[in-house]
Order: sequence, then structure tokens, then C-alpha cells
Amino acid sequence: MDIPKRPLGVKLPNAIVLLIIGTAMMALIFLVYQTVEAERSQRQQSGRTAELIEELKRVETAALNGETGQRGYLITLDRRYLEPYQAGREQIDPALRRVRDLLGDDVTARQEELLDQISMLSKAKFSELENTVVLLEDGQLLEARRAILSDQGQETMERLRRALDEMEDIERELLSSQVQDTARLEGRVLPLLAALIALLVIAIYFGSRLVSRAARAEAEAAQAAAVGEARDRADLLARELNHRVKNLFAVVLAIIQMSARDKPEAKPVTDAISERVRALLTAHEVSQGALDRELASLEALVETTLAPYRSQTQPAQIDGPEVLLPAKRITPLGLVLHELTTNAVKYGAWAHGGGIDVSWKWVGDAVELVWSESGAEIEGEPDRKGFGSLLMESAARQFGGSVERDFTPTGLTVRITLPQVERSTSLATTEQGQ
Repeated sequence: MDIPKRPLGVKLPNAIVLLIIGTAMMALIFLVYQTVEAERSQRQQSGRTAELIEELKRVETAALNGETGQRGYLITLDRRYLEPYQAGREQIDPALRRVRDLLGDDVTARQEELLDQISMLSKAKFSELENTVVLLEDGQLLEARRAILSDQGQETMERLRRALDEMEDIERELLSSQVQDTARLEGRVLPLLAALIALLVIAIYFGSRLVSRAARAEAEAAQAAAVGEARDRADLLARELNHRVKNLFAVVLAIIQMSARDKPEAKPVTDAISERVRALLTAHEVSQGALDRELASLEALVETTLAPYRSQTQPAQIDGPEVLLPAKRITPLGLVLHELTTNAVKYGAWAHGGGIDVSWKWVGDAVELVWSESGAEIEGEPDRKGFGSLLMESAARQFGGSVERDFTPTGLTVRITLPQVERSTSLATTEQGQ
């Protein structure tokens, strides 16, 4: 028996969907990597600036030590007072070499000019000091005093200080510019991350629609004897797409975790991103519970979200009628429930030994879900909106509803409105009987 070939019209849309999902995943990974690299560059610049300023201070200290030793020898004619002078001579050249090494190939034109100027002034200063010391050793005390009382040494020292200060100011400006660039990059990451998540949601939704449409087209075109075979092919196609999406999620999680393996300072960022990617995977799995329909149970979504954290010490009550949600609303609503659950574990009711009550009811054609926490004292609404708040607002726009939070003294209360939700068949029959 010949194996029927899959129509080209079915392969192409699915390939496009998978390409969109893969591109979004790669863009997400690139954003995480770019942020981590920017923070690493900032830390390197900060360390280099600190070392460079320290070496510049050593150059200034060496010149001051040389001048101190000269003055002490002039006053006392005791060679023991030349020790600071000798120490300064030994320190100045290594300090200048270290400054040049720290600047490296990234040195600016002005820094190169200042470095040459500092080297020249340092040599001139120690040459003037050495000349005075030689005069004192030869017994020419008056000549040595005249040299010291001239303005040449003081002017050289002042020019050296100005060059060192300008070099330090330039390096601080470079560090400030690096910090601003990093902050600007971090500011772009959050909205781009939200946009990428929205793109994943759209791609998954259209992928499921394409699978369903392909299955219906094959079933209508096939003969009565081939209907069962056509359904098997559609089911296999859906499972294949579902399997590939899960594999993409697994690859993204692995890459994110490996990106932070050698960068412990980036672990909080990658952990937060990993948790949200896992929330997307959880919502996707709930929406794929039944492959022959585009609806999923609200109760199953709530149960699946709370299950990893729910226990006797972290209780949760769930109550509400049977509600079937369109697949396009599962993922954004799953992200909202995931944010509320993790916040309860970290800061809310479950972090303080309290409990959570999740209930929903019909209000006309809409469903109103109430997330109520108790046992956690809250002083008031936070002054700043974090990424979780922005993510919940974006998700609410995606499923066409609203998310309202109320920070009460006993805990957080959240009201989520889901408009135009389909009632289950069992519920509709019961209401008709009444």
C-alpha cells in the first residue's frame, strides 16, 4: 500500500510557524546574552578605571616623595632623608608602565597625549630633583637653594598634577558612558522580551489553527473509507508540531542555563527568564490536552500552575464552574497565573505561612476570576512597577480582559475578567433543566 504524501499546502504553513517560533527563541537568547555581555563589560571597565586611578595616584605620590626627600636632605644634609627620594625614583617608571598597559589599545588620542606629557613631566621633575641632590652632595648649598627657590620645580609639579587630574577625569567619563550604555540596553530588554513572548503566543495559536485546518481539509477531501486514516495523519501532525515546540522550549532553557554557568552574577536574570519560559511551556501543555478541539479547561490551567508549589504548608482552595477557554487565551492567562504564584511563594501569602483562594464565576458571558491571598501583611501598593506587573498588563491586553490588583492589609486580591468565554455543554444542559 502506497503511503499518502502530505500536501505541500500543509507543509509550508507549518514550516513558517516553526520558523517564527525558532526565530523568536533565538532573538530571546540573543537579548539575554547581550545584556549579560554589557554588564560584564561594565564590570571590566569599572575594574580598569579603579586600577588606572590607583596607578595615577602612585605617579603623583612618587613625585611628592621625591620632592619630600629633596627638601629633607636640603634642610638636614642627612642622607637618611633621601630615602623618600630614592623610593620615588624606583616607583615612577613601573607606575607609568602600568598606566600604559592598562590603557592598552583602547586609549584615546587625548589620553595618549596626556600619557606622553605625564612621562615627560615626571622625567623633568626627577631630573630637577637629581640636579639639586648632586649640588648638595658637591657642597654647593647656595646653588642648590637657588635652584629649589626658583619656580621651575613648582611649575613642573603643578603641570604634572593637572595632567594626572585630567587623565583621571577622562577615565571616569568613560566609565560613566559605559554605565549609561548598559542601563540603556537593559531598558530595551524588557519591552523587547514582552514583544517576543507575545510573538510566541501568536505563533503557537496560529500553529494550532493551521493543524486543525489541515485536518479538516484532509477529512473533507478524503473518501469515507479514508476518513480514519486522514484523522490519524492530522493527529500525528499535531503531535509532531507539539513535540517540536516542546523541544524548542527545552533547547532555549538549556541555552539560558548554560549562558549563566560561568557568570554567577547573571544567575538571577537567567533564572527569572527560565521561570517565565517554563510558564509558557505549562500553558502550552494545558492547551494541547485534547488535540481534537481548540478549548482547554480553566480549572486544569489553575491546577497545573499551582501544583509545583502547593502543599500542606502552602494550601490553596480552588472553586468554580466548568469553563472552557479558547487556546489563544491559555498562554497569556497562564503567564498571569504563573506571576501570581511565584510572587506568592517569594513575597506573598505562601512566604508568610498563609493561604490562597482561587475562585471564578459567570458574569453574563464573561468570567470573573478572583485570586485572594491571606496571612501576609502588606503595607501598601509598591511604588515601582516591576517586569511582572508589565507582563500581566500585556497579557491582559492579549486575552482581551483586565487584571485589577488590590493590596489589602491581609494580603493581595486580584480580579481577572475574561470576556466572551464559552460555557461547557454539561453546564448549559444543567441551566436549561433548571
